[in-house]
Amino acid sequence: MLYRVLTRTGKINNGIRCMSSTKVEMPPCDYQPPPYKGPTYQEVRKTRAELLSPAMATHFSSPLLIHSGHMQWLFDHSGKRYLDLFGGIVTVSLGHCHPKVVAAATEQMHKLWHTTNIYLHPNVHEYAERLTSKLPGNLKVAYFVNSGSEANDLAMMMARLHTGNFDIISLRNAYHGASPYTASLTAFNTWKFNFASGFGVHHAMNPDPYQGLWGGHRDSPVQSVRAHESELIDGVCSSADKYVQQLEEVLMYSVPKGKVAAFFAESIQGVGGAVQFPLGYLKKAFELIRRNGGVCISDEVQSGFGRTGEHYWNFEGHGVIPDIVTMAKGIGNGFPLAAVITTPEIAATLSRGLHFNTFGGSPLATAIGLSVLEELENDNTQQKCKEIGTYFLQGLAKFRDKFSIVGDVRGKGLMIGVEIVEDPESRVPMNPKTMQRIWDLCKDQGLILGRGGLYNNVFRIKPPMCITKADVDFALWVMQDAISKVMEEST
Repeated sequence: MLYRVLTRTGKINNGIRCMSSTKVEMPPCDYQPPPYKGPTYQEVRKTRAELLSPAMATHFSSPLLIHSGHMQWLFDHSGKRYLDLFGGIVTVSLGHCHPKVVAAATEQMHKLWHTTNIYLHPNVHEYAERLTSKLPGNLKVAYFVNSGSEANDLAMMMARLHTGNFDIISLRNAYHGASPYTASLTAFNTWKFNFASGFGVHHAMNPDPYQGLWGGHRDSPVQSVRAHESELIDGVCSSADKYVQQLEEVLMYSVPKGKVAAFFAESIQGVGGAVQFPLGYLKKAFELIRRNGGVCISDEVQSGFGRTGEHYWNFEGHGVIPDIVTMAKGIGNGFPLAAVITTPEIAATLSRGLHFNTFGGSPLATAIGLSVLEELENDNTQQKCKEIGTYFLQGLAKFRDKFSIVGDVRGKGLMIGVEIVEDPESRVPMNPKTMQRIWDLCKDQGLILGRGGLYNNVFRIKPPMCITKADVDFALWVMQDAISKVMEEST
C-alpha cells in the first residue's frame, strides 16, 4: 500500500518527507549506570528461550537487556540510554529507582520485612488512613493485595457476596487481569485460553468514539475525528445513550431480570489502547446497573494516582462514585502492591468466612506505598501530568494532519494512545509488519513505547510521571521521524 504524507495545507506528498529535518537531541541525564557484569546478551537470550515460559513475549525485534534505571531513563547492558514512555507497563509512576522511595524501602528493610497482618504493625494502618482519604464518598475500607488481577478477583467476589447475584458485565476491549477468574472479565481473544471459564460474565459493546458504531465526544484535549457524528448537549454526548441501550440489551437478554451483580469498567481503557468513552456514558451505565441490583466497580489500576492530570482518580472525571475501586501498578512505583477500596457495607461481606492474603499490606509494601503517596504530593505530580500530558497530546494531534496512517490521538494527562491505521477512511488497523517497523525505529533512536489494542496497532504512551517538555519534544521528533521513514519505504 502507498501511504500518504500530508502537508500542512492538506496536500498529499507521496513518498516525500515533509517533516522538519532539524533533529531534536535526547535531553541530558547526569546519572551514570554502574557497569554491567551479568551474563552476555546471547546467554540471556538462550536462557530465555530454554528455561523461561514461551508465553513471556519480548518487545521489539531485538529485545532490550535492561540493566539500570533512573527516573524516566532506562539503560541497557551496553550503557545505551532510553527514554521510557511505557513505565514498566504503566507501573513506574514516580520514576525508576526514585530516591525517596528507595530510601523508604531501605529503611523498612532494615527494620521489618514481613509478619503478615495476623499481628499489628503501624504501616498498614497509617497507609489505609492516608489512601482512603484520597477517595470520595463512603469508600473508606481498604483491603491490600499484590497485583491488579488479585484486586479484581476480590472485587468480583465482594460484588457477588454483597448483592447475592452472580452475573457480571464488563466491556469488550477491556483488560482486567489474566488470572483464571479475571480472564473472564478481559475481553480480547488474544488473552483467552481454551478452557472452561467466564461463567456468569458478559461483555457489552465497547463505547469507542473512534472505532465504534456512533463516534462521539470524549474527555480529552484531542477529540475523535468522528466527534461530529454526535451531538454534545449539556456536556453529554448523544452517542452515550446509544451505547447504554446496548448495555441494557445485555441485561435484558443475558441476565436474570434485576439480578446483575456488578459492572466493571476502566475509566480509560489501558491494554485496549487508551480508549475513552463518550461523555456521559459511564454515569448513565452506573445508573442502569444500580437500578438492576448491581454494584459499580472502577478499575483504576492504570489510570489512578493522578496520571490523567485533572483528577486523582479518573472516574471522578466521569462524575461518578463507584461502589468498589481497584488499584495497583503505580500505587507502588514498581513494587508489588495493590488494593481494593469499598464501602463498610460491602466490606462486611468478607466477615462471613475466613479470607486472608499472606503478603497483602506487608510492612515493606505499605512503607513503599506511603512514600509514593507522599512524593506524588511533594512533586506536584498530578498537575505536571495535566500540563505535560496536554502538551504531548497537542503535539501528537498534529500527526493526524501530517500522516494518513495516524488515525486517532486520544487520552488525558499522561495516559495517551496513538492508533495507527492503513488509511483514514476505512480505519482498518495497521498491519503488524509496519507497526513493528515503526516501533523498532523508535527504540533504535532511544525511545521506548508500549503497544495495545486487539490488533496491537495502538502506541501506548504512559511514562513515569516525571517526564519534561524537553523529553516530549524528543519523543515527538523520534516518532515523526520513524513514521516518516516507514511511509517513505512504502513508496
